[in-house]
Amino acid sequence: MWSAAILRASRYTVVTPVEKARHCVYTFTLRHGGFFMDTTAFALGRVAVFCGSNFGFSDEYAQAARQLGAQIAARGLTLVYGGTHKGLMGIMADTVLEAGGQAVGIINRRLHDRGHLHPGLTSHEIVADMRARKARMADLADAFIAMPGGLGTFEELFEAATLTQLGDHTKACGVLNVRGFYEPMRAMLTHAVQEGFMKPEHRDMIVIEADPGALLDGLADWKAPTVTKWIGDPDPVSAA
Repeated sequence: MWSAAILRASRYTVVTPVEKARHCVYTFTLRHGGFFMDTTAFALGRVAVFCGSNFGFSDEYAQAARQLGAQIAARGLTLVYGGTHKGLMGIMADTVLEAGGQAVGIINRRLHDRGHLHPGLTSHEIVADMRARKARMADLADAFIAMPGGLGTFEELFEAATLTQLGDHTKACGVLNVRGFYEPMRAMLTHAVQEGFMKPEHRDMIVIEADPGALLDGLADWKAPTVTKWIGDPDPVSAA
């Protein structure tokens, strides 16, 4: 319950603990009788990575997975991923663990029972199904990265980005653009803007980088869009 003093204030900041050493800083402004969240600064501690359970035809994909895993470990971040030893997912986890980093796997019961769980993870959780898997990864992660992958990777990325667009969470999303893999996605999002189905700010909120270090830097510096999803609706007035 908000106190009367807070409700009378035009602007205030709330710092909330989030598990271990992480924290979130929320800044709210009271406008037109309601509160609007202006920005959220996350201490980047856990990164969810979506990627293929296959390897791809080019060795560059596996190399990029190793490079990203090495960067995650070197920065003291925790990898949150789908928990399997398959494909790029397994390479990523192996690299993080070999470098002394932390890797947390979230795997659904069906894949666990098929023997897909990585045997050396820092910790893992078994959940009922794919929907529960995505939800738990989203709960744990401060930001999301998609490497090259297939249908599951695309779906996971766009769900995370949609939740950010709607304000259901305020977490950065990015893609590792190995071999220009996500250039067609960039073009598709621009086409959606040109055809009046999304705003440029929501296209541009997805960080696209070919270099793993630059991608992680972009996620750490990311700011949430301050526009509404709906074209034609008034956007919240920015706080001074």
